[in-house]
Amino acid sequence: MPPFRESSLDALLSQAGSLDFVEALFDRLHQAVFTVKDTAGRYLAMSQSGVERCGLASKQAAMGKTVFELWPPEMAKRYADQDARLLRTGSPIVDALDLTLYPDRRPGWCLTQKVPVRDHGGRVIALACLSTDLPEPSRAGLIDAPFAAAVDHIHGHFAEGLRMEQLAAMAGLSMVQFERRIKKVFHLSPGQYVMKVRIQAAADALSDTELPISAIAVDTGFCDQAALTRQFKQVTGLSPAAYRKWARG
Repeated sequence: MPPFRESSLDALLSQAGSLDFVEALFDRLHQAVFTVKDTAGRYLAMSQSGVERCGLASKQAAMGKTVFELWPPEMAKRYADQDARLLRTGSPIVDALDLTLYPDRRPGWCLTQKVPVRDHGGRVIALACLSTDLPEPSRAGLIDAPFAAAVDHIHGHFAEGLRMEQLAAMAGLSMVQFERRIKKVFHLSPGQYVMKVRIQAAADALSDTELPISAIAVDTGFCDQAALTRQFKQVTGLSPAAYRKWARG
């Protein structure tokens, strides 16, 4: 983080004393839940939408609780597994399809993003999460557990030679159905979505590690550095080297 931004944020947070101003913004989003948890999985912050979905009287009632105390067991286990993986690896959770409770407290699907919160030494000290409802795909029956598992497989194996036929079979769908559902949920074709996941992984490695760009290319599923550079520049407008310099201020 650039020194000016880091020092300014430190000063802001020390004066504000809490994340209330962040929660206040997310309280306006009724189709999303924002949370912060410590490394023990205890809630430090939760937007109003999450409080209502958990049937709590106030935000304070969520503080110090874990997912197993607030969410249905099958949801809580998946959330906790994601949190454990993020805390272990330091890698964000991106575009996870998860079951959640909607504002009427009926189950539905959401798209989850989780990022690590680090101290000045780079140690992960908490995680922040934003889960956005997908009511239209949920109502249309476009998302189910097998489809979510296929998306999980993309995120876990993006560096390998993924075959769309295999992913469609995992989702229990034909190729046409699988492509239609991916486009409906992510607004990308399956091939474009896999490329997005690879580019995101490369961007994270460029900003967070000292690995050579050639090694990052191989680790994220590209045949060589030239292939990564070509695709990365097409998506971001920057070469990997330029992105690394920009991301580090």
